[in-house]
Amino acid sequence: MMASISELIGTQPILALFLVIGLGYAVGQIRILDFSLGVGAVLFVGLFIGAIAPKLQVAGPLGLVGLIMFLYAIGILYGQQFFEGLTGPGRIYNLLAAGAVIAGLLVALGLGAVFQVSLGHTLGIFAGSMVSTAALQAAIDTIGNRDPSIGYSVTYPFGVIGPILCLYVMTRRVRPVFPPMPVRFHIGEVTVERLPSAGATLGAVMAILPDGVQIASVRQEHRNRFPDPELELRAGDALLIASDRAAAVDEVAQALGYVDRGRLAKDRGDITYQRFFVSRSAVTGVKLARLPLPPDMPIHILHVRRYDMDLLASPDLMLELGDRVGVLVAPDAVDAARAHFGDALKAAADFSYVSVGLGMVLGVLLGLIPIPVPGVGTVTLGIGGGPLIVALILGRLRRTRSLSWVMPLPANIVLRNLGLTLFLATVGINSGQAFVTTVAQTGPAMLLIGMAALLTTMAVVLIVGFYMLKIPFDDLLGVASGATGNPAILAYAGRTAPTDRPDICYAMIFPSMTIVKVFSVQIIGLLFFRV
Repeated sequence: MMASISELIGTQPILALFLVIGLGYAVGQIRILDFSLGVGAVLFVGLFIGAIAPKLQVAGPLGLVGLIMFLYAIGILYGQQFFEGLTGPGRIYNLLAAGAVIAGLLVALGLGAVFQVSLGHTLGIFAGSMVSTAALQAAIDTIGNRDPSIGYSVTYPFGVIGPILCLYVMTRRVRPVFPPMPVRFHIGEVTVERLPSAGATLGAVMAILPDGVQIASVRQEHRNRFPDPELELRAGDALLIASDRAAAVDEVAQALGYVDRGRLAKDRGDITYQRFFVSRSAVTGVKLARLPLPPDMPIHILHVRRYDMDLLASPDLMLELGDRVGVLVAPDAVDAARAHFGDALKAAADFSYVSVGLGMVLGVLLGLIPIPVPGVGTVTLGIGGGPLIVALILGRLRRTRSLSWVMPLPANIVLRNLGLTLFLATVGINSGQAFVTTVAQTGPAMLLIGMAALLTTMAVVLIVGFYMLKIPFDDLLGVASGATGNPAILAYAGRTAPTDRPDICYAMIFPSMTIVKVFSVQIIGLLFFRV
């Protein structure tokens, strides 16, 4: 029975691939003490299937295509935050993470020499302890065989759980106190008691408001009105204030009157609040100050919900497909407003295949460019680095004329998870036989090397970052997550620190450390590996 199953799987690589993906995700959902392998389980199921079906091989570039999809989606998502992280404290954070990663690599190389583990296996051990698929592919390309896949597979589990344990221990020791989670969109009502001058208009009042403060609507004579700059204000009128700062409502109240509660919000007779999905490309890529709106339809964009954030509708903000806009609109114009923005849920999964295809082409081409390193040889960004760097640049640009580079978050998640799944499944299937043989001989030594490399990296980040550089603890969690790389580590950091700083710092660190790992593996391979 087992022989017939093995024979069937061995002659049907497409069947085997989807079997690995389905079983891998099922195994990845198993939780033990709040730990699960997640998508990483696809790799281990692939190794098992590859081991029981010796003839099975997934030929062609399918795995590489998956890797490009994963890295491109990561770069597009984090491009803006990454470049912001190259200034200010982000430079220190990147230097710290780079030093920690290099220290981990040196420990892996040193222990690899002591235990007489081959260079290919050692580079794979390092890639696995850093859970870096891009570094794994760079090692495979440099060494020219599948040895790095073996080391990667042995150390991958500890590469996920090890950083989580380190963060847990450090948090228990430090017992940090975190600031409250910042909110980027605030609204409030202010009743007017005093004005800059008698007969002052709404436009005159708007001119003296603090930066980042908007008047969304006005209540006058028991009716809600849209903000007309020519409207003459009187004592007793109420203003609906919107701002990206919590203190803005109180500041306006101190200047004009006092904070009120709910007069505008309760009355929906003249103006109502609605949310619409942005699904028409005609309303994207245009600054809100110049956004065309239907004629003779009173409407005011109050805020924009993008990803998991609410953004104030500033004049320079541009809508993107998949955004949700919160608008104030006349009740009889709701249907027209809905049609104007589209309000189709499918926009959350739509993206431009033109931009994705072009971006990936540019990334692959960049990865082919040889980069001479004196005394070492020629390295390339490769499949792992080229698409990532191009995607980071395009993610920062966001749009080039009518071409949008970004994609809605749900579409981004699907693209990167599918890509990573295909890559891990292919690597696992193709390495199954060698994995069994090698682990039986040197598995414990490989695991020990990977643990030492990972713990070295975490120790450098946490100890140097906290005690010497005095990095805020929620920032430090993001730096540590970005240096090691797995999203499961970031998820744990986010639960530990209820702020947005771990996510922001992860976005600053993860792309650059991926590039550091890719280059480091290639340089070491060229220095010490000779055919």
